[in-house]
Amino acid sequence: MGRKRKGRDISGWLVVDKPAGITSTAVVNKVRWAFDAKKAGHAGTLDPEATGVLAIALGEATKTVPFITDALKAYEFTIRLGQATNTDDAEGEIIAQSDTRPSDEDIKGALGQFIGDIMQVPPKFSAVKIDGQRAYKLARDGEDIELAARPLWVEELLLVDRPDEDHVTLEMTCGKGGYVRSIARDLGQALGCFGHVRELRRIWSGPFDAKDGLTLEQVDEMAKTTALDAYLHPLEQGLADLIEVKCTPDGAARLRNGNPGMVIAHDAEYGDTCWASFEGNAVAVGVFKAGELHPNRVFVTAD
Repeated sequence: MGRKRKGRDISGWLVVDKPAGITSTAVVNKVRWAFDAKKAGHAGTLDPEATGVLAIALGEATKTVPFITDALKAYEFTIRLGQATNTDDAEGEIIAQSDTRPSDEDIKGALGQFIGDIMQVPPKFSAVKIDGQRAYKLARDGEDIELAARPLWVEELLLVDRPDEDHVTLEMTCGKGGYVRSIARDLGQALGCFGHVRELRRIWSGPFDAKDGLTLEQVDEMAKTTALDAYLHPLEQGLADLIEVKCTPDGAARLRNGNPGMVIAHDAEYGDTCWASFEGNAVAVGVFKAGELHPNRVFVTAD
């Protein structure tokens, strides 16, 4: 029999404005400790040197993580032109240089090829797995690895600033699985000047915005107190991109037991993935079929 996990049964989302110099996992561990929560996870890793929105799910909210991971996200990042690095960011070794510096118009003209449905090769120093091993581990061991291109949806890619001839700041809105470092690398190649990410900040992720984020200092100050609970967003916020359907009392009871339950649907069509609520609480996520929701995730919430 497994050992019972210690901690509080607390559910919801906390938005952290992650600082540079710490891993996403370390932030999750800090938040779990601060809430004394049984369970925590995050919706989308940020590189250690990146800053911005890290949405952390506690308790039952961890069941909604895939919906935030799949949501659109926005990044603001600065590219150092004229240099390529082996990691595609400022942490790596310079492997190529150029004196060429594109104009603003050249940059704007090149951005179009990175908008829409594109194929993107992840950085060699990434968490992509090759034969069961992380690419970054193989790269650190000096192995010459080739990563396959992956599809990515880029909603928008804009030039927002040109501080000097060596740097350009862009803003990108994209779907799941995007690597900003790859955009910097590939744009530099397209412009004939090389490039790597100098600074990276995630400004929003699905329904969560950096302006709503707590600093780690604030988390520390309120740790182990009820003051921190006031900053929790409801787990239902992680379902914002899904259609909400209302349960009947009997439907709610059936859904909580993992069975199809009757729901009242206005906008849902057969086969839609929806979330069901009863008296303001999320009950389940599932597929809508002929007046019933067929659950694949059930939430343990108050009646």
